[in-house]
Amino acid sequence: MLEVRRTTRLTPHMVRVTLGGEDLVGFDSPSADDHVKLLIPNPGELKPAVPTMGPHGVVFPQGVTRPATRDYTPRRYDAVAGELDLDFVLHGTGPGTTWASNAKPGDFICVAGPRGSLMIADDFDWYLFAADPSGLPSVSRRLEELPASARAIVLLEVGGASEEVPLHTRARLELTWLHRNGAAPGATSLLEQAVRGLTLPPGDGFVWAAGESNAMRNIRDYFVNERGIHKPWVRVTGYWKRGVADHEEPHD
Repeated sequence: MLEVRRTTRLTPHMVRVTLGGEDLVGFDSPSADDHVKLLIPNPGELKPAVPTMGPHGVVFPQGVTRPATRDYTPRRYDAVAGELDLDFVLHGTGPGTTWASNAKPGDFICVAGPRGSLMIADDFDWYLFAADPSGLPSVSRRLEELPASARAIVLLEVGGASEEVPLHTRARLELTWLHRNGAAPGATSLLEQAVRGLTLPPGDGFVWAAGESNAMRNIRDYFVNERGIHKPWVRVTGYWKRGVADHEEPHD
């Protein structure tokens, strides 16, 4: 159970919530691909109900309304300061968006996980990262953690120039921002077109992409079936699906 320490508006549609509390001691997130599950307080609640582990799985107290749950990337963890940053894309009226839009110091949320971590070798000849705003926190963190010897090709789809965020890395960065210019999130093929237009460098590369589910399916099929990249070196995940609430897709 963690308490909001502060919030920072990164762009018109993204806010960073910094959490802290005694329960954060020992938190471990070794991979930028990690995700934690948030238990979000219901309207009017200060804290969400927290389950216990029973013989058949998690059990919530009787008579309580189960909290909504959503997955988010641990953007930054500072063990010395005892802080965890989570970046929220603000869209629509979903539980995560609504909570983050109104979060203020003294509010609470429950964080579970990360459940497991995918460790990616840092000696590939090149890395390709492609994402819409939902994958931007993970890409930002991954770039910060790459060594100076790495080469990173990055394609990021956002609504417009106001949604671009500073990216920090020691790696050799080749960055392209793709603007929807008024089109609805998930309604364009900007990322797929940009991916198909790339001339990939020689050598062994790792592909990571995250965003709207249908767009990600096309990108995954392109790299695996058309480009023939070794499947374990392609990790593409649908973080959300247009028109579907609480979409969950295995991280494959």
